[in-house]
Parts: sequence; structure tokens; C-alpha cells
Amino acid sequence: MTVRNLDAVFAPRSVTLVGASPREGSVGRIILANLRAGDFSGPVALVNPDYPEIDGLASVPTLAALPEPPDLVIVTAPAHALPRIVDEAGAAGARAVVVVTLSPQTGGEEFRKVLIEAARRHGVRLVGPGCLGVQSPHVRLNASAAEAAAPGELALISQSGGVMSSTVAWANTRSIGFSGLVSLGDTCDVDVDDLLDQFAIDRRTRAILLYLDEIGDAPRFMSAARAAARIKPVVVVKARRAHLLGQTDASIGRPLVDADIVCDAAFRRAGLLRVADLAELFEAAETLAHAPQLTGKRVAIVSNSAALGTLALARLRALGGEPAALAEKTHETLSKALPSEGFAANPVDLCGDAGGARYEAALDAVLEDPGVDAAIAIHAPSRISPAGACAVAVAAATTRARARRYPPKPVFAAFLAAESASRRALEGAHVAFFRTPEAAVQGLMHLVDHVEAQASLLATPPSAPENFAPDVARARAAIGPALRNGGGWLSPTDVAEALMAYGVPTLPQAVVETPEEAAEVATALSGPRGAVVKIVSPDILRRALVGGVRLALESPNAVLEAARGMLGRAAERMPEARIEGFLVQPHIRPDDGQELYLGVVDDPSFGPVVAFGAGGGAAALRRDVAAALPPLHMGLARELIDDTIAGRLLGGHDDRPPVDRDMVALVLVKIAQLAVDLAEIREIEINPLVATPRGAVAFDARIRVAPLSRARGAAGVNPRLAIRPYPKAYETELTLKDGATVAVRPIRPEDEPAVAGFFRHVAPDDLRQRFFTPVVEVPRAFIARLTQIDYARAFVLLAVDGDRVVGLAQLHADPDVETGEYAILLGDGEKGRGLGRGLMRALIDVARAEGLEAVTGEVLTENTAMLSLCRSLGFEVKPDPDDLSLRQVRLALDPPPCGTHGGGGPRSGGGGGA
Repeated sequence: MTVRNLDAVFAPRSVTLVGASPREGSVGRIILANLRAGDFSGPVALVNPDYPEIDGLASVPTLAALPEPPDLVIVTAPAHALPRIVDEAGAAGARAVVVVTLSPQTGGEEFRKVLIEAARRHGVRLVGPGCLGVQSPHVRLNASAAEAAAPGELALISQSGGVMSSTVAWANTRSIGFSGLVSLGDTCDVDVDDLLDQFAIDRRTRAILLYLDEIGDAPRFMSAARAAARIKPVVVVKARRAHLLGQTDASIGRPLVDADIVCDAAFRRAGLLRVADLAELFEAAETLAHAPQLTGKRVAIVSNSAALGTLALARLRALGGEPAALAEKTHETLSKALPSEGFAANPVDLCGDAGGARYEAALDAVLEDPGVDAAIAIHAPSRISPAGACAVAVAAATTRARARRYPPKPVFAAFLAAESASRRALEGAHVAFFRTPEAAVQGLMHLVDHVEAQASLLATPPSAPENFAPDVARARAAIGPALRNGGGWLSPTDVAEALMAYGVPTLPQAVVETPEEAAEVATALSGPRGAVVKIVSPDILRRALVGGVRLALESPNAVLEAARGMLGRAAERMPEARIEGFLVQPHIRPDDGQELYLGVVDDPSFGPVVAFGAGGGAAALRRDVAAALPPLHMGLARELIDDTIAGRLLGGHDDRPPVDRDMVALVLVKIAQLAVDLAEIREIEINPLVATPRGAVAFDARIRVAPLSRARGAAGVNPRLAIRPYPKAYETELTLKDGATVAVRPIRPEDEPAVAGFFRHVAPDDLRQRFFTPVVEVPRAFIARLTQIDYARAFVLLAVDGDRVVGLAQLHADPDVETGEYAILLGDGEKGRGLGRGLMRALIDVARAEGLEAVTGEVLTENTAMLSLCRSLGFEVKPDPDDLSLRQVRLALDPPPCGTHGGGGPRSGGGGGA
């Protein structure tokens, strides 16, 4: 994951085309024509050994023959020559190569390997092969086979050349421009995550559009996506494929979670806005290109057709929008502006003869209403209501409202038969233009969804109802026997051990070898309704196939006969199955209980995925299931529950009382953590978990394990996770100069209230030195982002004395994962105790463990205490050449160890003293 040399792709000093051709219709000829038509300001050179001149431009036979080193090289030469050309490009000084040529049909993996090695040998960034090319409209660069895009504020990252060319063609008809466009092709080097990082920090990019066919490296994608979505909207379209997970011989019954549900969960967790198809992607582009940022979802509708207004209102409600309730003052203003047959409530009916003046007056009124967050102006074509005049009026009202209020309220227009002049008038006033009311509502709801996704990401998670402290060693011992046998399903005893180690309540049970032993233990284990007997076999995963579960057995003799019957049916139906014995449990069916399914499934891209839904014997038929990526906290677990019908029924229905919803959420948190801590776990199924008003108990559970195929990452991190979990390995303790001890640990989302309290007790001058400007109050949004960090990119350590935060230290790695910028802040009265030095040493230890090459920072020249601390720890201190009020500090670290690490983060100051 790196943005190194990507500036050579989007702002190259020069461009060289290898494979330029005079042949009409060839890719080399098309890209040359596009380069020249775009009027790129830098030098354009051609390389082709067969032609000394092409279309009036001189050509050289090799890259080595160029008079100056190339910056960006575009390749359309034959596939067999690609490794040599990439190698020669690097040797000639190129920093980036875009390979349009398709990979050869045979030897694909070996070809990729040779191509990647050629690029890495010279530190060259490689886009493609097999891509449509790249565009950077602001520098007039069209190095692609698509028509040129206009400059603007949208970036497009596409894994399809057809999607890129179609999007450009559509956008050019709508006056929508782009900051950059990339077709990725076979992604040998530059991938989606690199480009998300690039466009996230690009000041010309306001929003990012993303078309995905597949996700290669899920952890890198999630880290980059989460970082980008915190800064600007990211809209993704990915084809929906109902590929079911776990359809192997090792699966339990029919799986409940498909790959598309997992993608939804991943995009939601990252804060991305997923749309269904290209039509919705275009709607999102129209919205993001012209509409200002939304602050709420209360929408007013103004229309010259009551029917169209009603249809729009119905669509708004269906998509989760909120019709605005107009204030009494607004109602009075509208009543004066409308004819008697008009309607002065939402949706506002201007009547069929509405002209520009009526539209303008109505929009003025609703945009002034404090209960309105956005407005939709709808126009039905009519000779008595000219579209042109009405469009000009809507544009004028919008412009006037923008001048009066910041941030401005978005206005959307649905003009069903407007000519291009009307559309230009609207879009010129930053009014998003659509052809139907339904499309306008959909476009507006893209903004609403983005606002709600960001609010969800910044919500403070609730605390767990109990102190959750799993016994990891006990659970690891429980999975040991299965792993020593090469993996597979755990025995019932080991399943119970693993779950109990994580505090998941289970039924009492006994595992016995014979029907006679089952009858003997049944007396002690029988519940109010008798006993349950289940056959135990590693080869019988669906017990129903042999009648392997019997309920409500009220006597030992009934248990004996049931177990013998299972043996007989197994011998008849599955004679090769190994029978290990029987599981005996009490038969308990509380009248006020609800059966639920909780599980962990294995996704080939995203690794462990937590699932929740309706349980019981018909769970696979109901398919009422939602998914989330681990790790979870209580807030995420509650959201997962709420995404299902079964979860919403937990609040009580008909004559059933509400169950203990928080205990269900806590079990989800626990099994998610079990999968996080034990990377060998491939599948967990609890079906049913029976939830009652008094708690939740796992009635039946299975766990499957497999040996790890990859080494653990930095700090012992589970390598299969898409989201890096809380780095417990960095917890430590500091002994201060006065002999007192404080705990030092990474920050957690639920720390937000404590961190807010900490900032309130930091001296104002220390806050000024930390943020380089006077700070009256640290914003809540800043604290939320600080506590809900991506541990793959940043680390925040808290010094905690009891339940009080007394110090805070940050380390944000750059996108190239080479250096980390630090910041330290101490609570009022905490200086002079050695706390600052201890936190700095802890940060340096983290940086070294994460494989960073250096720790850097910027410190105010007047902050002599921090500068003295840095010098004593070996930092190099020098003046900032651009700002004499600052000092730059840098500590070189040992060479990074092997392992995984992350990077990226915002600029942060040196801190407020040691």
C-alpha cells in the first residue's frame, strides 16, 4: 500500500508512448491522438523501432535513445515485449508505467511475476496490464483509449475499461468533470487501495467513484477505504453475486451467508456508499458533482404536479428519507404565493400553470425553513409552465439561499422534459439535475446515506453489560486436539470448553460412548421436559440425515432406545461414518425464548465474518441473516441484530415479552473475539442460541478449525482478518519518577468519554502547542475519530491512572509505511513525572515493532521541554526551512523486521511538553 510515484501518473513531467503507431484504428494510434488532442503541457515522446516519424512527431527506436529521462511511460507494444519494456523504462529513469496491452493468453502467473520483478527492480509504479489507461484532466492528460473527460472534482477508479469509457461518455453530456480516472486492468502493482490513498489526499478530489469486480487484498482495501471515507464520500458499485460461503464437504447444512452479504458488511464498516448498478453510480455522480454537503434528511418537495409530488414523497419514504414538516411561518408564506387550488404543505403543489415567479417564491420559503435540510423541485412539461423560465427561477432561488446560509442546503431538480439550456442553468447554480422525480429522490438519498454512514462511524459505542475477560489459553487448549489431527470439527466437549473460555453460556452436557452410558447419565441431566440425545460423529455433520437428534426423552429407557436407533440408521444410511458416541443434554424449551443463529463463516476475501439471524431447524430456509466483520463492539453487535427481522422481534411481539437483547449482542462480541484471537478457527455455528428475558444460552454449537497457512503479523495479529483488531500486545505499565505506576494501552472506541474529559483538563497553552493554534474546546468529531482509529494505520496510546486518562500519545504512519509522525499531550499537573518520556519510549517501541524506519514530528520552537526530550532520546533536531517557528525532529530506527504493518494518517503536532 503506497502512493509512491503516483504523482508521475496524474501529474507527469513528461509522457512517452511506447508502441505508437500510424496504423488507423490501432490502440497506439488512438492513444497518441488522445495525448495530442488533450494538449498536455509537457513533452510527449514516441518509441517505435519501425517508424522514425509518426504523424509529424519524431520517434526513437528504444527508451534508452530518449534525450531526457521519461516520467510516465504508456505501453501499447506487443505482450511478449512487456517485461523488457518495463525494465528498460525503469533503467531510463521512468517513475511510472501504464500498460494498456493485454497479458498473454498463456503463462499468466509467470508473466505477471516477471513483469512485477521488472518494475520493482527500478522502483517503477505499474498500472495494468490490460487497462484502458489513465486520465488526469486538470493537467490535460488523456493517456487512455477513452474520450477525454472534463476537469472536475470526481475521481473514478474502475476495474473495468468499459465502465470507465461509459462513465466518461455519460459525464460529458452532463457537464460533470473529473480530477482523475484510472482503469486498473490486471493490477500487477497499482491497486484500488493505492488509488484510494492517492485520491483521499488529493485536494482537487471531492468524492471518489469506485467500480469493483473483485477485491484482492481485503485488509489493504479496508484500511484504505476506511481512511478515504473519513475524508470524502466514496461510492462503490460491485456486481451482486449470490455465491454462498462454505459450500464444501466441511460445511454444516446449507450455508446462510453469501458473498454479497459479506461485501455489504465490509462496505458499510468502511463507510462506503454502495449503489446497485451503473445507473445509480451515475445518479451519485450527478449528486456529488453539483450538490453541496447535506446536514440532515428532512426534505421538502415543490412541484407543479400534485401527482408527481406525491410519487416523489412515496419514494422518499420508501428509501428511508424524512418528509419535512413545514413551519407555520413557511405555510403562511406559501399560502400567499400560491393560487387557491394550490397546496401549501409538503409536497407543495404549485399548480399546473406555475411560472418562474411561483417556483422562486416557493423555494425561497422552504429553503428558509429551519426544519428543511434539502429541497426537490419537480417540473412537469406544459406550454403554460415553461421549463426554461422555471429552471432559471430554481437556479436563482438556490443561488440566493447559498449566499444567505452556510453550509448551503442542497437543491435537486427533476425536470421531465427540459432542454439542455435549462439543465445548464440548474447545474450552473449547483442544482443536481435528473429526468424523473424518483431519480432525484434516489440521488438525494445517496447524500443522506453518506451522512448517516459517517454518523454511525463516529457514534460512541455502548459499554458491555459485563467485564469481558476471555481465557485465551483455555480456548487454545480446547482446539489443540483437532489441530494436531490436521484440523476439522471439534468434539462437543472441546466446543463447550472453547465457548466457556469466552463466557458464552452453554447447556450442561455429557459425552458418552454407548447407548447404555447415555441412558445412565440421562437421569442426572434431564430437564423439566426430559433429555436430548444427539449422535456424535466427525462424518455426520447433518444429524437429520440419520435421525441423529431426539428431543424430550422422558426416561432412561427412552434414551437407550433412541441412541440404539441412531446407531442402526447410521449403519444403514452412512456405513462409513465413524461413531464416537452420544451427546446428552437436558431438554429445555422456555416458553418465552426465541431461537437465533449466531456464527462465524470463512470468506475467501475478507476472512472471518460474523453472522446473525433467525435460528432453529428452518434457519436455512428463512435466510434471515446479516453479517459484520470482526472485531465487534457492543454498538456494532446491536446494528448487526437490527439488520434482521429476527433481531427486531427481540423487542417483543404478540404475547412474547422482550428478551435480553444486550446479552445476545454480548455473545456476538464474544464469538467475534474468539475468531479474532484464534486464527485457526474457520467456522462457528451456534444454532440455536435461545434468548429469553433472563439471558441467552447456546443450545447447540459446532466449531471447525484448520492450521494457519500464513505467519502471524506484527504484534501477533491474526493474518486472516480484514480489519486489524485491538493490539493488546502493546499494553504495558509505566513507573514514574515518584514511584507511581500508570497503565499504558492502545485507545478503544469506548474511551471517548474519558478522552473528552482528559482534553477538558489539559492546560490551554499545552493545547495550543499540540495543535499549533489556540483551542477553546476540542471538537467532539475530532475525539470520535481519535478513538475510532484504524490500527493498521495509526496508534494512539493512553496513559491511564485508575479510570482517568492522564496522557495521550499518537503515531500516524505515512502512506508508504516508512515513517510515523508523533504527538504527545499530558494532562494538567502531569509534567515533570517522567510520563512524557515514558509515552515517547512506548511510541518508539510500537514504531519499531510495526517496522517503521523513523519517527518524526514538528515541534514549536518555544516548546523547549519537548525539544530537550527529543534530543535526549537521540532525535535529530533542525529548523523547519519553511517556518522558523517550528523545529523538525527525526529519530532513525533499526531496519524493520519482517511482518505486516500499516500506514497513513493526518498531520499531528509534537505535543505539549514532557
